[in-house]
Amino acid sequence: MPLFSVSNILINSIAACVPSQTEDNQSFELLNEAERNLFIKTIGIRYRKIVETGVTAADLCTKAANAILANNNLNREEIKVLIFVSQTPDYLIPFTACTIQDKLGLSKNCMAFDINLGCSGYVYGLSIISALLQNMPGAKGLLLVGDCSSTCISMQDKSVAPLFSDAGSATLLEYKEGEQMHFNLQTDGKEFDDIIISDGGMKHPFVSDSLLYKEIAIGQVRNNLHMKLDGMKIFNFALREVPGNVAQLLEYSATPKEQIDKAYFHQANLLMNERVRIKIGLPEDKVPYSLYDYGNTSSASIPLTLCAYPTHSQTVLLSGFGVGLSWGSALVNLDATNILPMLTY
Repeated sequence: MPLFSVSNILINSIAACVPSQTEDNQSFELLNEAERNLFIKTIGIRYRKIVETGVTAADLCTKAANAILANNNLNREEIKVLIFVSQTPDYLIPFTACTIQDKLGLSKNCMAFDINLGCSGYVYGLSIISALLQNMPGAKGLLLVGDCSSTCISMQDKSVAPLFSDAGSATLLEYKEGEQMHFNLQTDGKEFDDIIISDGGMKHPFVSDSLLYKEIAIGQVRNNLHMKLDGMKIFNFALREVPGNVAQLLEYSATPKEQIDKAYFHQANLLMNERVRIKIGLPEDKVPYSLYDYGNTSSASIPLTLCAYPTHSQTVLLSGFGVGLSWGSALVNLDATNILPMLTY
């Protein structure tokens, strides 16, 4: 359990961008009317934002980043670190961050790299870029986090299709003395296949059979290039691990639970997140959800929820958990953070 702190880094601005195209789970044909109503009530997702063909997570993140740069009237030479966190990159090779660096017109003196993480990706990315910037007085960095999960799910699979949505985000960070963040990051790879796309990587390269659709169960038809999700295992994992992770972070940072102003969880599903909230012991009014309007946007869900329900508070809990299995929490100060209105692509 790596518990650690990062000093002298301010979260300057946050922006999120979603596709304009919306799908309504009330029209999802693999569920009957009663099942659709129950799904929306318990899982909490009514609408999903879906990219058009050819639009990528990098495109959504780039629009969010340009909005932040324009809003701050920044000299782009000041950006010294660019990190792109996603499970849906533009290419296998090269890494996507290099193409974004060019599109944003950033200096050649900007380091840029990708991180392959999903549900916990925003918290992990925040810890990494902050740790780098704390040794660069005067520098600024961009953390871009997003996924287009709709491009890798089967619309014939009712276990995943009504859950996932697309979004991208950008967070601007800068050196400022006196600021402090606290992190607790954890991993358990024994259950790596609870959320997985089995083919298309180096372990199981794409072959013609990768495209063959198989009926796993009634209403669950997919091929090996589609995401498989074991929802019950993820549910049990979150309840087992996340409350303890948060408790360790609060103890490490000497932060009473009552001092938390707001808590932003990865937007997995309402039933699971509410169980986690209750187990941690947070009041309902401190934990906003963006699920109903935006669905599960994977790595982008925390910054997206911040843009949907902005706060300017000193003690904000962020917690992401899921694919890997990977989970992590952070305590950050957002009282001086500029949170932009939701953008559309």
